[in-house]
Amino acid sequence: MQTDLSKILAVSGQPGLYLYLAQSRTGAIVESLATKERKNFDVRSRITSLADISIYTAEGELKLKDVLLKLKEVLGDAEAPGPKADSDAFKALFGKAVPDYDGDRFYVSHMKKIAQWYNELLHHASFDFVEEETPEEAEGEAEA
Repeated sequence: MQTDLSKILAVSGQPGLYLYLAQSRTGAIVESLATKERKNFDVRSRITSLADISIYTAEGELKLKDVLLKLKEVLGDAEAPGPKADSDAFKALFGKAVPDYDGDRFYVSHMKKIAQWYNELLHHASFDFVEEETPEEAEGEAEA
C-alpha cells in the first residue's frame, strides 16, 4: 500500500497524524492513523499536509518525504528516538540522515516532531510514497 503524503495531515494542537477522508460543510473529515477514530476539524484548525512540509538545509529546503526516506535508510526497521530522548540523540540521528541540515533554523523541537511522525508512519502506513505530479505532467495528461 502506498502512502500519499498530501492526504496525511498534522493538526496543530492535536497529537498524531490524520488521514484526510472528505470535505465537510464546516471543515475536513479525518481519521487518526493510530486509532482509526474519525473527527471533523473546522476551518479554524491549523491543518498541514505532510507533502507541504520541508526542512532547512545548507542548500535550501528538503521535502519531508525525502527526510523520511533518509531516516529510513539510517534507521532501517528500527524506531526513531522517542520524545523523551535527549537532544543529542536527535542531533546525532539527523546528522547522519541529513548531514547538511541548517542548525540555525531547524531546531531539536522540529526533529522531535518529525521523529514522532516517522514512528507513526512506520507503524500505521508505509514509506512507499505516492509520487507527486509535476505541473508539466499534469498539463500533459490534461491535453491527452
